[in-house]
Amino acid sequence: MSRLRAAPGPSARSEETPMSDSATDRADDGARGGSFGGANDGTSEEKRRRKAMLIRAGIYVFATHLFAGFVLLLFALGGRK
Repeated sequence: MSRLRAAPGPSARSEETPMSDSATDRADDGARGGSFGGANDGTSEEKRRRKAMLIRAGIYVFATHLFAGFVLLLFALGGRK
């Protein structure tokens, strides 16, 4: 039964990817301005979020005014008697 177990040695670890290699790759991507990090990613992400927030706020303001206009129209039509 002990023959079926794999011995913890270099052969068992050769199938796994060492963590230091992937961490080094990520650091290299960030230094080259890749998709994982970089100096400009934070500012472009912030600008994109700010633009999306302004668009969403504009839509909310427009929809609120449209709804308020509809309610005023209902009151105006209901008050005609």
